[in-house]
Amino acid sequence: MSRVQLALRVPDLEGSIAFYSKLFGTEPAKRRPGYANFAVAEPPLKLVLTEGKDEEATRMDHLGVEVEDSALVTDAAERLAAAGLATFEENDTSCCYALQDKVWVTGPGNEPWEVYVVKADADTLEKAEASACCTPQTASTTSAVPVTIGVEAPEKGTTDSTCC
Repeated sequence: MSRVQLALRVPDLEGSIAFYSKLFGTEPAKRRPGYANFAVAEPPLKLVLTEGKDEEATRMDHLGVEVEDSALVTDAAERLAAAGLATFEENDTSCCYALQDKVWVTGPGNEPWEVYVVKADADTLEKAEASACCTPQTASTTSAVPVTIGVEAPEKGTTDSTCC
């Protein structure tokens, strides 16, 4: 089963966990410092919350599609590239407290999308390299621009995204 992922950067992680637990009638599937995710059965959704700054409103960090295995990530990468979209693949990358294979594309509004599989649990939120987690940094894609929910998106070329 595939499911859509929505990753939000929230100013009050504990308050957001309480709210989304009530909204979806389920507790987080994973909790770590500055991070929680929900595996919502109905509607099928992977909701990821990462701790942001106290003064900032909740905003979209990135979007994704979680799939069941690495072969489906490879299939998505091939399909997206064949459709003429710039892709960026990451295999065996540690991000969001998980070991993942993923492929990234950027939507027309500069919104980052990933198709990914979680292969195992990991001990770190962010990637080991200097680039921000869940924001591909490559010449073949544009940088991710976070979208503030209910507020106009920042200008292209500005980034402030860290991890999913």
